[in-house]
Amino acid sequence: MTKYRFEGGVSPKADVAQAQTQLEQTRVQASDIIVQRQQYEHALAILLGKSPAELHIAPIPINIQAPVLPDIPVTLPSQLLERRPDISELERRMAAANEQIGIAQSAYYPSLNLAAAFGVEGTSASNWFEWPSRFWAIGATLSETLFDRGRRRATTESARATYDGTVANYRQTVLNAYQQVENNLVALHILNTESAQQHSATASAEESLQLSEKRYAGGVDTYLQVVIWQTSALTNERNDIDIMRRRLEANVLLIKALGGGWDTSQLPNV
Repeated sequence: MTKYRFEGGVSPKADVAQAQTQLEQTRVQASDIIVQRQQYEHALAILLGKSPAELHIAPIPINIQAPVLPDIPVTLPSQLLERRPDISELERRMAAANEQIGIAQSAYYPSLNLAAAFGVEGTSASNWFEWPSRFWAIGATLSETLFDRGRRRATTESARATYDGTVANYRQTVLNAYQQVENNLVALHILNTESAQQHSATASAEESLQLSEKRYAGGVDTYLQVVIWQTSALTNERNDIDIMRRRLEANVLLIKALGGGWDTSQLPNV
């Protein structure tokens, strides 16, 4: 359209140069997006256990309307966090450290052995097999360490310190899990509102662009006004897409933080 207006003597040569510049810049951005898209395809292929050349996802038009996300319950049971591998691992480590305290404390108690002994004793080989030289004994033997220079106490204190450390790590991991859940719940709530606001801004920018193009075609506005509103519309559309991406990421991260979703039927039977 700009070329036709220039050839008709309505628009200056500067409008054509400006439009051509815009076109080439857009082509550069499109090429850069293609590179990023192929890199994402390769990353998905690796996650699926395939070689990058085996996976190809056909491009589809982007719908910047609100994505369909699963409904999240108002309240979520804390038992969902027990499925997280990091929490399960530290819970078992904490139980094992607690058992080590009991093992260390058992060293304080006497050791009881039940045993039997028999044999022969004599002054020479000639009387070994006579009844007076024979002996036998059966019963319990009780032994206890009276002095060990504090070794048992140090072992017990070390076991207690290890247990306290695992408890602290477990508590911190659980708190971090709660933080991740709350962060993504808040993000989803706020991004939902932000998405609606951005949709309105994008619609207004696109309407202004259409009016500017009509005014330019009618010779009322210069091409500079068209460029300004094209840039504004593009910026708002990109913001729309970025908010959609952030909403999808927050939803995935929430599922990950909960250990696999919010379906209580998937909880293990205790």
